[in-house]
Amino acid sequence: MAEKKSMKLSTKRRIGNIASYITLGLISIIWIMPFIFLVLKSFDVENPGVTSNVIPKAFGFNNYIYLFSSECNFLQWYFNTFIIALVVCVVQTAMQFAMSFVLSRFRFALRKPMMNFMLVLGMFPGFLTMIVLYQILKGIGLTGDNAVPGLILVYVASSGMGYYVIKGFLDTMPKSLDEAALVDGATRAQIFLKVIVPLCKPILIYTILTSFMGPWGDFVFAYTVSLGSQSGMNVAAGLNSWLSAANIGQHFAHFCAGGVIVAIPVMVLFLFLQKYYVEGVTGGAVKG
Repeated sequence: MAEKKSMKLSTKRRIGNIASYITLGLISIIWIMPFIFLVLKSFDVENPGVTSNVIPKAFGFNNYIYLFSSECNFLQWYFNTFIIALVVCVVQTAMQFAMSFVLSRFRFALRKPMMNFMLVLGMFPGFLTMIVLYQILKGIGLTGDNAVPGLILVYVASSGMGYYVIKGFLDTMPKSLDEAALVDGATRAQIFLKVIVPLCKPILIYTILTSFMGPWGDFVFAYTVSLGSQSGMNVAAGLNSWLSAANIGQHFAHFCAGGVIVAIPVMVLFLFLQKYYVEGVTGGAVKG
């Protein structure tokens, strides 16, 4: 009897596993098909517009060559995006680590109310303030051709509010490390830079990746601030201009090629830093 029950259970388990694998396989195919079409279309040299054919009739690198030609503004868009993402990544990571260190290691008046206030404020979606921010940036001349510094200013303005994950990671580190360093004569700044930061490699890489990806893939706010200026657009806003009714027939294949190039840096970063990214997420996901 026991053997029959175990056989029935194993059979049910196998059927359940097979059904799960089939379902996950179908979901994966549905999820990856648009990306496959994007890549294949980027090599289509026969029809630059939208087509129903998944596999192009003629392959070539003409669409990629066009992106780097003098008649295309793709390099300007790409450079703008890279500068924005790089500056925001450095400043935002530094501000978030400093804020997290203070909230994790120091006890002062209004500490918890300030944390709760930032937590509640962070729950409101950013697009609620988009019109106000646009008017402010327009008033100080940071829209249109000068959209790049305006976008950097907005992206880094509230960086300290993203302390949650890093603070959770720092809370797991024993305070005896700080006390030992203080006994040896280290200052708070030295403790932070020479003791805490070197031990935070996983969460540091996680913060760098998330800080870089935010501005790298932003479209809505970047499109609003650039006002259609070719020199002020980031790559997402620039590529979107090729999807207008007037341009999609000539530039859809160029759009696909640009999408492939834009995805490469993030994909490479994730492939090489995936281990630390997962460790950062799980290490910071504790109650602080």
